[in-house]
Amino acid sequence: MFRRELAVYADAHRDRVNGVMHIIGNPIIFIGVVMPLSLVPVGLFGFQTSLAPLLVIPALLMWMAWDLGLGLGIAVAAVPLLWIAATIAGYVSVAWMWIIAVSLFVLGWALQIVGHQAFEGKRPTAINNPVQSLIAPMYMVGKLYVALGFRPDVAAILQQSSESNALGSPVSQRQ
Repeated sequence: MFRRELAVYADAHRDRVNGVMHIIGNPIIFIGVVMPLSLVPVGLFGFQTSLAPLLVIPALLMWMAWDLGLGLGIAVAAVPLLWIAATIAGYVSVAWMWIIAVSLFVLGWALQIVGHQAFEGKRPTAINNPVQSLIAPMYMVGKLYVALGFRPDVAAILQQSSESNALGSPVSQRQ
């Protein structure tokens, strides 16, 4: 399932400007979503934390189950993003926290939608297939690994997807 969804995602994200908009927009959406959760304190096994990391952990475990290396990369990226969300939420009033969180969420999605409409000429894949929202972080980490010379298996998926797109036979229609 993961490899198929990754290929579908790759087909819908070919334009470099759209890619940059996603690299900026996806973390902004994440921060906007987890920021309010950072205000909910939770005591667990004698440790104080918030609801934010506790709700992120199941997603991280799912990503690691799909692909351990990519999932670990996402986990590394999640730590500073969770810290940023908690820091913002901790230094502003609750009203401002909600204003900032909603603004970040809207801004992040606006970047996604504009990137797709203006540079890809189509709607975001997550609109028709919500699973694609879960593939986005894996795609970005996968692209980073490939750029660094790691993960030839992921490079092959992205290359195959690119070739099928160039031939006019999108992966999503073949599968």
